[in-house]
Amino acid sequence: MEIINSLHGFFNLFFLIYGSALYLSYILIGVFSSFELSFYSKRNKFFNFSNISEYKLLPSISIIAPCYNEEKSIVENIRSLLSLQYPNVEVIVVNDGSADESLALMIEHYHLVKVEYAQETVLPTAPVRGIYKSTNVAYSNLIVVDKANGGKGDALNAGLNISRSDLFLAIDVDCIIEPDGMLRMVKPFLEEDKDRKVIASGGVVRVANSCLIEDGRIIKVNYPKNLWAQFQLLEYFRAFILSRMAWSRINGLLIISGAFGLFDKKVVLNCGGYDCTTVGEDLELVMRMRNYMHKVEKKPYKVAFIPDPLCWTEVPTSLKSLGRQRNRWTRGLIDSLLKHKTMLANPKYGRIGLIAYPYWLLFEWLGPIVEFVGILYFFIMLALGLVNTKLFILFTIFVFSFSVVYSSFAIFYEKYIFGRYKGGLFMLRIVLISVLEIVIYHPLNLFFALWGNFDFFFRPKRKGWGVMKRKGFNAKDIKK
Repeated sequence: MEIINSLHGFFNLFFLIYGSALYLSYILIGVFSSFELSFYSKRNKFFNFSNISEYKLLPSISIIAPCYNEEKSIVENIRSLLSLQYPNVEVIVVNDGSADESLALMIEHYHLVKVEYAQETVLPTAPVRGIYKSTNVAYSNLIVVDKANGGKGDALNAGLNISRSDLFLAIDVDCIIEPDGMLRMVKPFLEEDKDRKVIASGGVVRVANSCLIEDGRIIKVNYPKNLWAQFQLLEYFRAFILSRMAWSRINGLLIISGAFGLFDKKVVLNCGGYDCTTVGEDLELVMRMRNYMHKVEKKPYKVAFIPDPLCWTEVPTSLKSLGRQRNRWTRGLIDSLLKHKTMLANPKYGRIGLIAYPYWLLFEWLGPIVEFVGILYFFIMLALGLVNTKLFILFTIFVFSFSVVYSSFAIFYEKYIFGRYKGGLFMLRIVLISVLEIVIYHPLNLFFALWGNFDFFFRPKRKGWGVMKRKGFNAKDIKK
C-alpha cells in the first residue's frame, strides 16, 4: 500500500507541475500574441502595401509550387499564382511524377513546350525529365519542371536549382494566395537592417473549403460545411493568430508552414536545401536555418511572421485523410527535433535552445503521451478508489472553461481585427465548435499523435506522406 501511495503522490505532483507549466505557457502565448498583433496593426494601419511594387531595390522572387496528382485544380491554381501582384517574379511549378493528367492539363492550357534551360544543379534531386515554357507571352514567367517522383522536399530542391531569384516562396500548388500576399510577405526583408538579417517570413494560412472562388481568387469567405473542416478552421485560428504570433514576438518561431513561406534562397542553399529524408521538411528547414545562422553566420537574424490572412488551402474533409495528415505531422515533428537535439537547453542558441525547443519537446511532442498516461493513471486510480471526486469535477470544469476561453480569444482577434468571416451566425457556430472540439476532435487528435509516435518508433520503414485525396473546388464553389 505504501508503494501505491508513493506512486500516487509522485504522479499527482508530476501532473500538477506539468499541467501548470502547460497552462502558464498558453497564458503567455495569449499575452505575447496580443502585444504583437497590436504592434503590427498600429504599424501597418495606414501603410499602402501596393506602393512596395514601386520600390527600386525590390528583391526578385521565385514561387516554387510542387505538384502531385492535382488535375482537379491545377489550371485554376496556376492562374491564381500568375495573378499575384509583384513586379519581379517567376512561377516554377514542379510536377513531381504525377500519375494523373496534371502535366497534360498544364501543357494544353498554358501552351507549354519543352525547352533547353540552363540550370546549376546545386542540390541533388530525382531525375528531371523536362523543363517547359509557354509560347504565349502572357505566361512568360511560368516554368514547369517535370521530374520523377521524389517527394515534396525533392520537388522544392528541383525548383531551387531552376530559380534565379533572391528569395523563393514555397507553397502548396493547391493554395490560393491573396493578390497582395507577396507584397506583404516581402516587407520584413525590405525592413531588415545591418544588425539583423531576415532569413524567412511566414504568413497566416486559412481554410478555403466552401469559399467562393473566381479566377483563382477568394471572392467570398464562407464558413466550412464539413464538420472536420470546421474543427480545423478553429485550430488554424489558434495556431496562426495566437501561437505563431507569440513566438514571432520573441523571435522563437521554429516553423513556417510548408503551404506558404518566403525564404532567403542563399541561406537555404548554404544549408543544403530541403531534407528529403523527413516528412516534416518545413519544420526541419527552419530549425536547420537557425542552426546555420548560429554556427556559421554568427550574427543576429530574424524569422518574421505576417498575421494577415494571406493564403487559403483545402483541408482534409474525411477522418481518414485527417488522420494520415496528423500522423505525418507527428512523425515530422519527432524527426526534426531528434535531428537538431543539440539545440536542447543549449545557451549558445539563446531563446531557441532555452525556450522554443524545450516547449516543442515537452508540449508538442510529449504532450499527447503525457495526456495518454494521465488518462490511464486516472482509470487505475478510479478502480482503486483513490480519485477525489470533487477535485476531479473542479479540474474538468477548469479544463473545459480554459479551452473555450482560449479558443474564444483567437476567435475574437479573427472577428474584430481581420473580420473575414461575417455575421453573428459565424460566432455562434465557431463557439459551439470550440465546445464540441473538446469531446470529439481533441480525443481524435490525441489518437493520431499516438499513432504517429508508434509509426515513427516501431514502423520506421513508413517514410512516405500517405495518400491524401483532395476533392478540389467544386462547381458550387467556383465561378468561371
